[in-house]
Amino acid sequence: MRRSFLRHIAAGMLALAGGASMLAVAPAWAGEQIKVVYHLLEGNNQALRALSNIRNHLRAAPEDKLVVVAHGEGVRFLIDGSRDRDGKPFDEAVAALARQGVEFRVCRNTLTAHDIPADKLLPQASLVPSGVAEIARLQAREGFVYLRP
Repeated sequence: MRRSFLRHIAAGMLALAGGASMLAVAPAWAGEQIKVVYHLLEGNNQALRALSNIRNHLRAAPEDKLVVVAHGEGVRFLIDGSRDRDGKPFDEAVAALARQGVEFRVCRNTLTAHDIPADKLLPQASLVPSGVAEIARLQAREGFVYLRP
């Protein structure tokens, strides 16, 4: 009886192992574009995390459409000359992601409230009237998934 029990356990483990290998196969949705809006409002430390998340996202799913919407302190990394905590400028990281299709949108209300001229933004950044309204529009009308790194 004990051998029979052990055979059943071994058979079950083999079945599970086969099932586990099945899980390693790409899911049915792989290759389909997902639209994602990354919401930045906390400043350069959040931007640094977000840029890393976005690079990882694109490595895993290069077909996805990614839009970064920045308002409040989140616009700081998109200002020409802005640097991360290690003194490295953000401009090249932003340009590299833009070359991969990532869009960067900045809230005009924030620029007005902080007295930041639009010509101080990196060339990859485009203006939207309101950052929060843009996020809501992308989610409600264009089916974007919301992420806040």
